[in-house]
Amino acid sequence: MAKESFDKEIQFLRMLVLTSGAYSRQQFADRLGISVHTFDKTIRKLKEINHSMSQQLPNEQSLELAEAIRLDYYDSADPMLLFLFRAKSLKESESQRISMLLAALHNHNALTAMELLDLCCGSLSADSAQPDEKTIRKDLKYLEEVGVIVRESGIRPHRYRIQNDLIQALSEDELIDLFDFVDVMANTQVPSVQGYLLRDSLKKNVAQLHTEKQAIQPFLYKYHYYSRILDEAHLFILLDAIHNHRKIKFLYFSPKSEKSYASKNTNPIFERETKGREELTLPLKVVYDHQYGRWYLLSHDSRQGIRKYRLEGMTQIGEDIQVSEQLFDAVYKKLEEKIQYSWLIDTGHSITVRVRFFNPGLSQPNFIKERVLLQGQWGQIVEEDEQSFIYEIVVNGSNEIKPWLRSFGSSCEILEPPLLRSEMIAEWKELQSYYESI
Repeated sequence: MAKESFDKEIQFLRMLVLTSGAYSRQQFADRLGISVHTFDKTIRKLKEINHSMSQQLPNEQSLELAEAIRLDYYDSADPMLLFLFRAKSLKESESQRISMLLAALHNHNALTAMELLDLCCGSLSADSAQPDEKTIRKDLKYLEEVGVIVRESGIRPHRYRIQNDLIQALSEDELIDLFDFVDVMANTQVPSVQGYLLRDSLKKNVAQLHTEKQAIQPFLYKYHYYSRILDEAHLFILLDAIHNHRKIKFLYFSPKSEKSYASKNTNPIFERETKGREELTLPLKVVYDHQYGRWYLLSHDSRQGIRKYRLEGMTQIGEDIQVSEQLFDAVYKKLEEKIQYSWLIDTGHSITVRVRFFNPGLSQPNFIKERVLLQGQWGQIVEEDEQSFIYEIVVNGSNEIKPWLRSFGSSCEILEPPLLRSEMIAEWKELQSYYESI
């Protein structure tokens, strides 16, 4: 799959998840920055991927993709990136063929390439393109490289089997316990594609032991920033560029932009000016904001210094030239100094925030203090009595710490700085006015 196409499908799925099909075709295409023809072509391709991935759910295949996403929003723990990740770099025929190879290897201990070729050709319909030996060997090499299968040592011809030594070594109860643990972690911690892939693999193995579907889905909690998981697709490129001290170039659409993507027309006749901004920068650090479920890139530009980007606005990312280790270390040190007092990524002026937290009743555990000590970063408790304690922290600006303070509700009172105190008073008064009108 072309990289530009993958970028477009990530943006497409993000908007589909966020809007739940609320836009018309024209509105959706305009907001994304593509033509209605490209919209139709993209949704047709995603439907084909969805169809090939949902063979076990024939009753749901007739649902529109947008409707299926909306209805599955709380019913499924599988993130959309996992859906796309499975299909990345695979054509529909490749996806079907690899599924057949894995199914055959699941049903047999070990098979040769020729035996798999025969099984694959026998399973495909007469009007489908039949694979040859070279294609099957290429598929097996790919599956071996990603660790899904393993080639057994011994006499030729080589035999291949599923790489599931860990699963085989576990008892049935141990396998279920492992799945439950991974399920909880995948749905409550910072999202991870690898975590979801592991969960997906364990789920299939547990399902083979338990025919009752409910037995493997005992929990109903979800990571609630569902669409943000799609941003994780950029992490692999960014972290690789940081590791190798390489600059990156990309097209950036600010979150305030009316468009979130622009098609890259290859035909000069239909070429049109994009409103995205071309950026070339040296990536230094990736930061995840758990409060809002957002990913940020902190980088350095030789002309503008430290730069900040939201990953959801970055498309068509590619690596550029490599810089020296000395230069990378120098600008990284400069960034560390700038964000030394950042609650998240703010590089503005430092201020002292002073807050009074009120303890719950004497008969209750002091969960307020426990939470402040756990989440309060480098802040300290400077005064304390039976009813309350005062917490003090130096941070860059007050905007980033405000949501955390706000989440304590009436259990905290902002003492300093005066501007933050007055802002919080105004916010609570506004909230009060909403309730008075009811």
